[in-house]
Amino acid sequence: MAAPPRKRRLNPTRRQALELLAGARHGATEHRMLAHGFTRRMLTWLVRSGLALRYRIPIRVSGRTIEVTYVMITAAGRRALEGLTERALNHVGRRR
Repeated sequence: MAAPPRKRRLNPTRRQALELLAGARHGATEHRMLAHGFTRRMLTWLVRSGLALRYRIPIRVSGRTIEVTYVMITAAGRRALEGLTERALNHVGRRR
C-alpha cells in the first residue's frame, strides 16, 4: 500500500511570493518576481506544486514582438495561504 501524500509546508519565502501574487489581479511578471528577490527555482517549485501557474503573452513593442512571462496564483495557492492564516490564528489563540 502506498503512503499517503505528505502536505508540504510553505517556507516564509514561498509564502511571501504567494502573498505578492494574491495581491496582483492578473499575476505578476516573472521579472517583477525576480526583482523582489525570488528565484526562478522557487517560482518553478510553486508552479510544479500547483500553487501558481506561468503563462506567456506576446506584446508588440516598437515594431518587435516580445513574450512576457507572468506568474499567477492558483486556487490551491490561495487555499494554502488561507490554511496558513487559520493555523497562525489558532496558534496565537492557544497562547492566550
